[in-house]
Amino acid sequence: MIVGYNGDMRIFSWNVNGIRAVLKKGTLQDFMREQKPDVICLQETKAKQGQAEVDFEGYEEIWNSAERAGYSGTAIFSRQKPLSVRFGMFDAQNEAYEWVDAFGDARTEGRVLTAEYPDFFLVNAYVPNSKGELERLGYRESTWDKALLEYISELEKTKPVVICGDFNVAHTEIDLARPKQNTHNAGFTAEERRGMDNYLAHGLVDTWRALHPEEVKYTWWSYRGGARAKNVGWRIDYFLVSADLRERVVAAEIFDDVMGSDHCPIMLELA
Repeated sequence: MIVGYNGDMRIFSWNVNGIRAVLKKGTLQDFMREQKPDVICLQETKAKQGQAEVDFEGYEEIWNSAERAGYSGTAIFSRQKPLSVRFGMFDAQNEAYEWVDAFGDARTEGRVLTAEYPDFFLVNAYVPNSKGELERLGYRESTWDKALLEYISELEKTKPVVICGDFNVAHTEIDLARPKQNTHNAGFTAEERRGMDNYLAHGLVDTWRALHPEEVKYTWWSYRGGARAKNVGWRIDYFLVSADLRERVVAAEIFDDVMGSDHCPIMLELA
């Protein structure tokens, strides 16, 4: 077990929307100094290892970058070296679904990165966006959501799972500022929300909502129309945990005052 300041483990997740940009601003370095995470999972890194000036002393660096330059990608920085690392899902999922569509092949986009620790798997995920005209909604529903849930189920046969990242969906009306205007828009369609329903029906726990059932906080704001200043946002970044880990969840936080990206960091603390 990685030990934090209270004898607990603090895991952070942040879609940085380009690690080179957030490093250039200094916000990622400042955040690492202030929070001293045991583990931090990044999404949308848009870089390969070595393309960014990253120097976080005492951390193992694990990158799963997209084949396409400057696109997608995930990374994990961990104080403790994981027991094992997996890039992408299992062969069973890779072979069972139709992964190639007009926008590409999610298997080549560095969207899933898994680190194994002594008592759980940590899955860092960057879920594909359904696109402005919902061109990728069917892909989300028939391939991605099903495959990811199958992958989690397979991992759980060995040990419990913590999965975090940008899921590109607001689950219920409390999770976005303007639900009625967005019922047919990417991120709040019935199909995408049903995908989250299925994760929870499987037994995964939305840790933020479990600890903050009525609180309104967001993790993403459009760059348009001064949305962040007005707090017209969406909660689309999550920490989900296997039911076996629910009693170990000490805290779940959203750092909506941290700038540097159109997303903000989130945190899970495990006893």
